[in-house]
This record gives sequence, structure tokens and C-alpha cells, in this order.
Amino acid sequence: VIYRALSPANKIEDPYSPEAQDLLKLTNLRLLLLKRQECPCHGSGLVEKPQRFAHYAIYDLIVRGSCFCNGHAEECELVNRTGVVENMVHGKCVCRHNTAGDHCEKCAPLYNDQPWKPGDGKTGASNECRKCRCHNHAESCHFDLSVWLASGKRSGGVCDNCKHNTEGHRCQRCKPGYYRDRGKPMSSAEVCKPCACQPVGSANTTFSSSWRCHPRTGFCYCKPGVAGPNCDRCLVGYWGFGENGCRPCDCARDCDQHTGRCFNSYDSEPFFNIPIGGRIPDLVQTPTNESEEEWKWNDHEQGFSALRHPEKCVCKEKVLGSVADFCQMKYAYVIKARILSAHDKGTHAEVVVKVKKVLKSGKVKIARSNRSIYPESWTNRGCTCPILNPGTDYLIAGQEDSRTGKLLVNMNSLVKPWKAHLGKQVSDILRTGCK
Repeated sequence: VIYRALSPANKIEDPYSPEAQDLLKLTNLRLLLLKRQECPCHGSGLVEKPQRFAHYAIYDLIVRGSCFCNGHAEECELVNRTGVVENMVHGKCVCRHNTAGDHCEKCAPLYNDQPWKPGDGKTGASNECRKCRCHNHAESCHFDLSVWLASGKRSGGVCDNCKHNTEGHRCQRCKPGYYRDRGKPMSSAEVCKPCACQPVGSANTTFSSSWRCHPRTGFCYCKPGVAGPNCDRCLVGYWGFGENGCRPCDCARDCDQHTGRCFNSYDSEPFFNIPIGGRIPDLVQTPTNESEEEWKWNDHEQGFSALRHPEKCVCKEKVLGSVADFCQMKYAYVIKARILSAHDKGTHAEVVVKVKKVLKSGKVKIARSNRSIYPESWTNRGCTCPILNPGTDYLIAGQEDSRTGKLLVNMNSLVKPWKAHLGKQVSDILRTGCK
């Protein structure tokens, strides 16, 4: 008797297909002897003694097979590597193609980025298991169907138990309380450094467990009026570093950070010819993707809390509407001014302008000379709005702070590039329209 699971009559092209597997998998083979064959050598004259039981004899019983490895192995080995038996089919596959298991029926621990598949016996494709991208911070990963579908069936691996203070389904970012060292590759065991935030100056209202910093820059989240990558000093224009942050100087300009005494000149302040409005060059940049997001920090410039929200840096232009709308704003001053330069104050900008024409002034007297105006929206928006470009003449209408003598510019201010007809239109409104 010869039995073949896959005979030429069975037209199965792929021996690793589910149909072939059903035919090939044999276990607990049993032989049932149904009928004794009469011996033809007995003579007709012989009388056979009756037997109570029928007796049988079997010789040359040969059972051959191979371990089933789903097309991912070419040999098998002992399960426990002991007890060698001649001509025995061993039950553990020596798996290849990044597979594992006695029958190579699953992917190896760190190779679950796509679903496991058996080898293709028809085309010869190995269907290797693909390694998860864990940046050397995990020893295993698992396949997640939802991640697989969300990626368009390109990647479904989720790393297990990320090490070295990393987290994420690819161990691609630092855990809260740590930030990435840009001088090291993401695969380094020392890529994540602990935050070095000054506890007194750091704000932890958003984060509950520990003093935290930005995971990609290391810049700490500071209390109001506090500056520095580690939140360890007052912003320019503030003083009195303590548990509640820093207090604003009661001055038109800067003051001593310890005593609050006002300075009367710009001699001790940094001075820059930088654009004011929109994103600030070399300080806030929009990231192209998560893996390359980065902010630059210049030593001579002070950072500010708006680094948290660079995506909000969009200035909406104020429109000159009807006479009633203009008058309703009750602007304290209206001037024609040329933007000269700016001081980076951290929480705001102090913009130096040359006043070329005064259309209206309030309690704060304005002369045709150089003076400062103060955009208010720096802290909350991550940039100054409205946009003020150095070298450009603007019509500026805004409010004033009579206590400090400051001319203020905010989102409600009217800021337009100067044009003669616009200046005449506003002059006419001020002279006849607003009562």
C-alpha cells in the first residue's frame, strides 16, 4: 500500500496554501487490520486446527514525512536536542526569513511590521517578516491592525517596552521629562537627556507629574516674565525672579532685574535689525516633520513662552471699514511712521520708529522724531502682529498707556502701508467724522 498526500492527481500549485496544508498535516497514524489473508500453500487434505483469534504479520512498514515549516525552513532539528532516533522526523523547524516557532508559523519578536505570511510555493517568494523601526530602543514589537490600515498597509509594527527614556510606537521620541540631544542619532542609548528646568521659574500647570521641557529642544516652559532655556532668569523688561515668576518693569524701557530700578537708555540692551511680524527668523521655525522638528536658540536673543505655539503665527489684517467703525475704535494716536529696528524683549518687541507725521495724539505727546512703539501680541501668539517690516512707512492707529507713556500696537490697531490717499482719508475722518 502506498499513500501520497500530494499525488500527481491533486493539482495543487502552491504546497503552502491552506488547501495543501490540510492534506499534508498527518498525526497519530493508525493501521486497522480488517481481514486475514488465507494461506494458499495449504494442501486440500490438511485439516487446519481452528484458532480462537486471527493472527496477522506486518513487515516493511515505512512511514516517511517532513516537518511542516510553512516554506520558511529547509531543515528541522530536535525540539530539546536530545534523544536522537534514527530515521525520525524531527519536529522543530530551523526557521529563516525572520520567522519563529516550531513550524515558523509567526514572525520573530522584532519583525512584526507587516502580517506574517507563509512562503509562496508557486512563485518562490519568501514573504520575509519585516523588522520594526524601533531605533534600537526595543527588543520586540507587535503587529497592530489599526496602525497597519491607517498607514495604507505599509507599516503596522508597534514597539514594545521602549528603553532609554523613549516612547511612541516606534520609540521615536523622548518621554516627558526628557529632551532629544540633537548631537546624537535617534538610535543612540543616550539620545534622551533629562530636562534641566529651574523649579522656581518653571511652569508645570500643563504637566502634572514633573518639571518638563520641550521634547525636541530642551527649552523649559516658563512662568510669566521668566526667560532662558532653563527658566532661570527674568525676561528683559521684568524683574523680581521668584515663585510667581517675574514682574513687569514700571518703566517705558528696561529695569534692573533685582531691584526694578529703571534704565534710561538702551546701552545695556541688545539691539537688532530684525523684521517684526510673522515668524521671527532663527528663533521660530515651522517643522517639516516630526523627526526633524527643531528650534534655533541664539545666545544673544532671549526665548519666550510663545515657542510653544509657532503654528499660531498668522496675522489677520485689520481692514479700514466705515467711518463709524473707525471712530468706534477710539484710537488714542494716529501717525505716519517708518520702522527702523527692534529690540527683542522676549515677551514682546520694542520697535523703534521714526515718526514722520502726527495725525492724532492723546495724553502721550508725540513729536516728529524717533521713538518706540510696543506690539502687545508677542507672548500669546508667538510673533508680533500686525506685521511691521523695517524700512517701510506705515499708517499706524493704536492705543496708548498713559501711565508708562507707551504707544501700543495690537490686533485691534490699524496698520497699513502708507499711501497718500489713505492718509488723506483718515485725516478727513478724524477732522469731520469722529465727534
